[in-house]
Amino acid sequence: MKTSSPEEITDLLVAWSQGDQQALERLAPLVERELRRLARSYLRRESPGNLLQTTALINEAYARLLQQNRMQWQNRAQFFGVSAQLMRRILVDFARQEHLAKRGGTMVRVTFEDASLKSEPRSVDLIALDQALEKLKAIDARRSRIVELRFFGGLTIEETAEVIGVSPGTVRNEWSLARAWLYRELKGGGEDGG
Repeated sequence: MKTSSPEEITDLLVAWSQGDQQALERLAPLVERELRRLARSYLRRESPGNLLQTTALINEAYARLLQQNRMQWQNRAQFFGVSAQLMRRILVDFARQEHLAKRGGTMVRVTFEDASLKSEPRSVDLIALDQALEKLKAIDARRSRIVELRFFGGLTIEETAEVIGVSPGTVRNEWSLARAWLYRELKGGGEDGG
């Protein structure tokens, strides 16, 4: 299977933005592979028994991306940044639906790396994480975006830096600070914005 370059994806996205439907046809299998990788990366963190499958997440994200027909795509990084936002919305909506269906039963849980450098993952309520991210966004939008891209989008430090337009070192530092803040917030200890 041929691997596509970031430049090829960018060129196809720009052509699609300009109305070229053939570009969309050529683009679809290239981004589907990347969306599948991102979805698998995220869903690996899901708790056992979660009903949302990789294909369902990809299909929903792809359907929503196709609805972005007025979007002026600039590059691959922007596209996958938007994809990460859509996946977050889909996953949070799914978690809320599951919660409502269970009427207060066990929430859908995902793993979230502990802010310390321990190797074992922690389990976090996805709805609580979404609410905490909204709080963080009000305090520091860039850190919130970094968490969204890394956690929900499965992007690497380098890919996240490309999307946001900062250095990988900045992303690494702010990712660490954001995780620490979220860990405190989710444990019920977050009182301030720092």
